[in-house]
Amino acid sequence: MSYWLLKSEPDVFSIDDLKKQKTTLWDGVRNYQARNFLRAMEVGDLAFFYHSSTEPPGIVGLCRVLETQIADPSQFDPKSPYLDPRSSVENPHWWTVRVGFVEKFRQPLTLNLLRKHFSPDELILLRRGNRLSVMPVAAEVAEKIIALRAFR
Repeated sequence: MSYWLLKSEPDVFSIDDLKKQKTTLWDGVRNYQARNFLRAMEVGDLAFFYHSSTEPPGIVGLCRVLETQIADPSQFDPKSPYLDPRSSVENPHWWTVRVGFVEKFRQPLTLNLLRKHFSPDELILLRRGNRLSVMPVAAEVAEKIIALRAFR
């Protein structure tokens, strides 16, 4: 099993939205590196759900990858801000996964808390200038994050 971190702005889609819906497509990703990370995901992988552009930003829960290698339908939708006219059903450029709710943390693991426990080399999220919305998390780091949530 691999671990990932998925960022979302809570006013766009929050952990509470996922809890209510139970599953969702993680669509609208338009960065090639993040897209490649989505393509590397496997069914059963765990992802940390991170609220960005909020105060305080932080990891607020867990979700599980339920389905992979899905062509992102938003790339074909003329009403979507994520429309990509270069994509076609026969040759999609953007891919996504379906994730399912696992857990909402009692307390967020804030960005400041994460900085106290991890270096930028350990956790990509902490690297200066990083703006990726999808990123891998090393297993040993993931285990420490999961342990941190137990103490909050």
